[in-house]
Amino acid sequence: MKILHVVTLISPDGAYGGPVRVAVNQARELIARGHDVTIAAGTRGFDVIPTEQDGVPVRLFPVRSVLPGAGFAGLSSPAMVAWFLRHGRDYDVIHVHLARDLVTLPVARIAVARSQRLFTQTHGMIDPTGKMLAKPLDGVFTRPVLRRASAVFHLTDHEKSDVAAVAGPEVGFVRLANGVPTSERPATSTGDRPHVLFLARLQARKRPVDFVDAAVAVLAEGHSARFTLIGPDEGEGDAVSSRIAGSGAGDSIEWRGALPPERTLDAMREADVYVLPSVNEPYPMSVLEAMSVGIPVIVTDTCGLAPMVAENACGAVTNGTVESLTAALSALLADPPVLRRAGDNALRTVRETSGMPAVARTLEAEYSRHPAALPAP
Repeated sequence: MKILHVVTLISPDGAYGGPVRVAVNQARELIARGHDVTIAAGTRGFDVIPTEQDGVPVRLFPVRSVLPGAGFAGLSSPAMVAWFLRHGRDYDVIHVHLARDLVTLPVARIAVARSQRLFTQTHGMIDPTGKMLAKPLDGVFTRPVLRRASAVFHLTDHEKSDVAAVAGPEVGFVRLANGVPTSERPATSTGDRPHVLFLARLQARKRPVDFVDAAVAVLAEGHSARFTLIGPDEGEGDAVSSRIAGSGAGDSIEWRGALPPERTLDAMREADVYVLPSVNEPYPMSVLEAMSVGIPVIVTDTCGLAPMVAENACGAVTNGTVESLTAALSALLADPPVLRRAGDNALRTVRETSGMPAVARTLEAEYSRHPAALPAP
């Protein structure tokens, strides 16, 4: 099959995060199974716009902000819409990683208007909201797209209920897990001090300041460790820098800034523990990727992966407070054999539950099962 995946933004700093990783992982596995797959996306920040991402062909188009202050939701890419109008019919399947923005929604709306085989995957980005812009946007784009898509992939029951609240019950839901490739090279920490990593956007919901505060507390308890934050600034950079500067532990705590997506796994392989202190994360790809290279993870109890982490002893689950994170880090750093076992458990668990072949089989079955988008009512 000739398949087009569509995602909002691919940039050198990996700012759009999980949806891009999901799209790339799916595309790579489908290519390995003999399909012709391309990812189309908006882009910004590259000196030279690339034509591939982690081995996957990409078609990238400039984005512009038509709603200042609206973040990703305010992005638009007229060039991508024009390209899709000319070339969209060349594809057997259109798989849109859908958000409330003017990059993905127009492409999806064109696909259903043409009765193409459209599949959407919302990654928790479509939910009920009181924002004024959402009402007209949902009326013109979101609801017609979701109702007429051949299938709407969802990850959790919570995501399914959110989408149903927006689009109504007549949506063709299909559960689809997130997966990660099996790592051929597990973690190999370097240095004599354990290395603790935060790799995510520096955004309030990700709680990078909590990571710094816990690091300061762990060091104050006498543990010898290095703490590193990697990720683009999305509002918390100044607070993180200020906290590090005032901690007196600047030689042990560092914010390195953003990292290209293709280098994130290598950064994880150099760590001993991965920490994501964020709240209400439905199914964070960064946690799965850390587990896939065999390092233990620490997440909060509102993370969708918390049950997996706890039940398989892959690290620790906190209650979301700095005190709880400090205690979890201290316990793991104080017991190297437990730390190693947690990493082994993480690698085994990902291989058993989150492999890409099972994800690709589901995609192939759904792509083949549905002949075209549902007709307009």
